[in-house]
Amino acid sequence: MNKVEAEFSNLVKAYRKRHMGKGPGRITTTFCKNWAICEMEGNLSPVEKFIAAANDGKQLLREARTQWVKEIYRSHPPLEMEALLGARYLELYVDIDIDKDFGMSVFVFDQDIERKFGSSRS
Repeated sequence: MNKVEAEFSNLVKAYRKRHMGKGPGRITTTFCKNWAICEMEGNLSPVEKFIAAANDGKQLLREARTQWVKEIYRSHPPLEMEALLGARYLELYVDIDIDKDFGMSVFVFDQDIERKFGSSRS
């Protein structure tokens, strides 16, 4: 990650902690065109892990969590992320693998942030 990608990761972690009570344990962000792609490990709380162990718990938890995250960003736009990138947040795509406790979030912005901030890839 480059410096801005690392700062973006920290903002995502703080945002999730503030609005969900817990942020991911580890986040890696990569900018690709107008997307900020975040790979997140250690997302689930102890209660969520307990729910996942029940019959149908994994599917219920996956659906609830992905919809909840999207709704939080709809109702509380990520202004700090917009300020960091100088770009307007448009949309969020979210998925999580409950068994691996690994999630992906793709933030869509109105500008090519990869071009704007350079890429961490060689």
